[in-house]
Amino acid sequence: MTESFWNDKRVFVTGCAGLLGSWLTTDLLAQGAVVVGLIRDQVAQSELVRTGAIDKINVVHGDLNDYSLMERALAEYEIDTIFHLAAQTIVGIANRAPMSTFETNIKGTWVLLEAARRNPTVKRIIVASSDKAYGTHAQLPYQEDAPLQGMHPYDVSKSCADLISRTYAHSYGLPVAVTRCANLYGGGDLNWNRIVPGTMRSVLRGEAPIVRSDGTLMRDYIYVRDAVSGYLMVAENMDREDVAGEAFNFGVDKPLAAIDMINTIIKISDHPELEPVILNQAKNEIQNQYLSSEKAGKVLGWEPKYSLQDGLAETLAWYQTFLAEQ
Repeated sequence: MTESFWNDKRVFVTGCAGLLGSWLTTDLLAQGAVVVGLIRDQVAQSELVRTGAIDKINVVHGDLNDYSLMERALAEYEIDTIFHLAAQTIVGIANRAPMSTFETNIKGTWVLLEAARRNPTVKRIIVASSDKAYGTHAQLPYQEDAPLQGMHPYDVSKSCADLISRTYAHSYGLPVAVTRCANLYGGGDLNWNRIVPGTMRSVLRGEAPIVRSDGTLMRDYIYVRDAVSGYLMVAENMDREDVAGEAFNFGVDKPLAAIDMINTIIKISDHPELEPVILNQAKNEIQNQYLSSEKAGKVLGWEPKYSLQDGLAETLAWYQTFLAEQ
């Protein structure tokens, strides 16, 4: 793609104030896009706010489940591209409040897609699914053709949203593609019960990191900037038959146990003597899940540019600055 692909394109980003949304929005602005962001709750410490990027976008305030609002936003701003990132993403919250998670993650997806179906200016839609959508499989890593069989509330919400998105692609010809990312990490994640932000806050304070699980859960981790490049590449190639209607995995294909991830963060910190505290309290979580990104490499030419050490080093520096500001 040429460097001018995004110049003057009108892009609607749901979840623009989140971890991925903040970095994606910043990249789109740098490439000349006109960004319209959907924001339900004002997040004062969002990276979108801290960098001032929020002042450079058009903001639509409201709920993803409001169909009339979605239809109005897409029509009035003459949206060309949609990045649908908005979701309730915390497994623990999904376990405690499944109804609100289903409302946002499932209903919110079909509401947005139906509004897009009725809007002729929309040329490409990228929906954020997750590796959690696959559920539990004996054979790993997940390939894109593996069944989506989530069993727990969050996993089910992503399985359903994923299937609904591809229904709109295959039944109505809507230009939709689905991204399934490994565990995202990077500066701007303020969900402290997640492994990377929680551990980094602890080590920067000289405190022992807390492990909610027994430490053996295997996951793949992807730096947010690598994920952003994947999203952009999918969108830029949406006019291809081998992209539209398809799903793409994005990860680094190097799974780690939770305890190993935590120990890696400890080693690059100023407190290598710290020992994690294992609570073994996590419930409704899949034991092992990790992806194969082979399809993204072959079809899109995508590959991660950040090693785990480089990505964690940049992330730790971000949290050091952020916590000092607080």
